[in-house]
Amino acid sequence: MEIKKRFGFAVKEQRKKLNVSQEELAMRIGADQAYVSRVEAGQINVTLETAELIATALSVELAELVLRSESPIRS
Repeated sequence: MEIKKRFGFAVKEQRKKLNVSQEELAMRIGADQAYVSRVEAGQINVTLETAELIATALSVELAELVLRSESPIRS
């Protein structure tokens, strides 16, 4: 599985855990909802700066999101 998809899944899991909508996350990082959707779907690479913004907006360390991304996606 591609790292983009695994990272996107980790973002989505954390966002849902916090009960934050894609729109709210987008607002927090200065993007639009479609961008967040594409990140979560693993359709785009994010920069380290954006990954850090996402992590901060989701109240988690970037390292934690990356570690979650190393695990296979659970069905």
